[in-house]
Amino acid sequence: RIDDLDEKIGALETLLLDKQAYNSMVCGDGACLGCGEKTAIHLFTGTVTSLMQPRVKQQIARLDKLIEDLQQHIRLKLAEGVDLSDISAITAATGDEEGDLTLSSLSDRVDPGHEHTLVDREWLKRLTGILDGLRDLRWRYQEGPTRNGRAEMGITNATGCTSVWGSTYPYNPYPFPWTSHLFQDSPSLAMGIFEGHMVKMAEGFKNIRLAELELAGKYEPTEHDEWMQQFNWKDFNDEEWRLCPPVVSIGGDGAMYDIGFQNLSRAMASGMPIKVLVLDTQVYSNTGGQACTSGFISQVADMSPYGKAMKGKEEIRKEMSLIGIAHRTTFVLQSAVNNITHLIEGYIDGLNSRRPALFNIYAVCQPEHGVADDATDRQSRMAVDSRAYPLLRFDPDAGETIEECIDLEGNPVMDQDWPSYTLEYEDEKGDAGKLEVPMTFADFAATEGRFRKHFRKAPPETWNDDMLPINEFIELDNDDRDGRYPYIWGVDSKNRLMRIICSQEIVNSTEERRQFWHQLKGIAGELGKVDVDAVVDQARADMANKLSSSLLSLVASGNTGALVGSISDTAPAAAAAPGNGSGGMPADYEPVWIETPECTTCDECTDIAPGIFSYNEDKLAEVVNPRGGKFKDIVRAAEKCTAGCLHPGTPWNMKEKDIDKLIKRAEKYQ
Repeated sequence: RIDDLDEKIGALETLLLDKQAYNSMVCGDGACLGCGEKTAIHLFTGTVTSLMQPRVKQQIARLDKLIEDLQQHIRLKLAEGVDLSDISAITAATGDEEGDLTLSSLSDRVDPGHEHTLVDREWLKRLTGILDGLRDLRWRYQEGPTRNGRAEMGITNATGCTSVWGSTYPYNPYPFPWTSHLFQDSPSLAMGIFEGHMVKMAEGFKNIRLAELELAGKYEPTEHDEWMQQFNWKDFNDEEWRLCPPVVSIGGDGAMYDIGFQNLSRAMASGMPIKVLVLDTQVYSNTGGQACTSGFISQVADMSPYGKAMKGKEEIRKEMSLIGIAHRTTFVLQSAVNNITHLIEGYIDGLNSRRPALFNIYAVCQPEHGVADDATDRQSRMAVDSRAYPLLRFDPDAGETIEECIDLEGNPVMDQDWPSYTLEYEDEKGDAGKLEVPMTFADFAATEGRFRKHFRKAPPETWNDDMLPINEFIELDNDDRDGRYPYIWGVDSKNRLMRIICSQEIVNSTEERRQFWHQLKGIAGELGKVDVDAVVDQARADMANKLSSSLLSLVASGNTGALVGSISDTAPAAAAAPGNGSGGMPADYEPVWIETPECTTCDECTDIAPGIFSYNEDKLAEVVNPRGGKFKDIVRAAEKCTAGCLHPGTPWNMKEKDIDKLIKRAEKYQ
């Protein structure tokens, strides 16, 4: 299902169905069931393996050809000195039937004084050295000391939950070099390992380059020898860079947000392209669940208890992704395992980047978050939808300004504060009912044990007009909030509708998350952004309604002359309308469409392009606005549709970037 992983074409969520990718993280660890950290890491190691193995396979084939060509080149060079003009000497040598005829004996007969068959000693020494280096390099790729070939990556693991469950003696879940170090030192250790490993990689690439120069007849000692002595990872071309196994620093909140933050900052500022995977559980999971700077306001944990003096964490959350962006040197991904496409695409771009990469991933910790073992996907989705953990990407190579480099793609309903969801319940008569409610931070928090003390149920007999949904409550000025009680909707054990009163701390946290969402949109240029196409469409609809009303009035009055004049007056406007080839949409535009009955509810299209696709009442995907996003997103959704029921149609905006490539990719799914 994956056509081109480097180009992110195909159903990326099927990546771990490949046995080699799945075995990038084998068993033998002590992680909790359903551990969000392990899920994020497994998807990461699977991505690395899936990227590296085809590259290594191509490199081995290239080395085989290079070794064969260089051997032949040396043979021909050695035979060049044999004088083939003395036919009588050659005849005499071949006529002697005693012993085997060798190149050495032939040379002795045709050139007894070896005046013509002298060999350049330094040349031969240099070439055989290169040949030996190529053979050794091939052996390391193919077999190596471990008999498993060259490692696909290396990990430096900071002390914490991941290092504990990842090093349960005598097992280790990683089939490649792994080491654990102190809380704060993992990024610095990774930098040192990277430099050392790149020296080894440079030696191999030097031999390849020298062999190619020799075979092409372009090797010049005065030009190339000194340059090769200084050759290092900064001189690698893109093909060479992508053959370098990434050196990855892994850690949690304590290692990266707090005690090890200085080391992480130094690594990002250095520009050295190590990769840092942060498993953000918002708590110190390994040491009993202490409060962390990555936690949310109102979160209850050790060191931030709930009591009379304080009611959970009071500080706002530290936003590591924004700090990474502030370094301006680093590819930054903030993602979660519920949106596999966003996550793996970000992994791929960060791994391929020749910059440092910071992968800040929301990781559900079942015991510390107070959720079930199977809740990782559900809670991750709610964290994203409720603006607790917005998705974002920052690529410094994407443009000049922060706005050009940051991308909030993947977040639901970008133009609103909160997405909505359908709450299903039963009334007192047992009849099914549905209620559309906003997914606020409070709605997310109410599902987790770490926030539970901030909520209390309000029996139906206590309901009154002083109660307000929390999304409406936070819109009020402080003076207008007096005597009002914020609540969210929920259902009880009998699936009956209930109101859940929220504490002031939850109100504060909900406001803070909304503010952060506004700040992100402001940075990305999305705040107050006007959807021009929507405005134009609405204007056309209003004009059409007005015209229809006018025509109906004229018909009813019997004034046919005015009717003809009215039609004539509107003709030029109709002729200039977009969609007829004179501008705007192409005349042959075909909107995207879905075979809705075939939908398997895989969430891919609704995650990738929520402005275009949505679920109907039967939880089957349908098109709600064919122009509600980019054609790129439509094509990506078609490539990842597990049922193959999404058909991209044609682009409505022919000025979209790389439109010709996108049209070509879409052909497969029409």
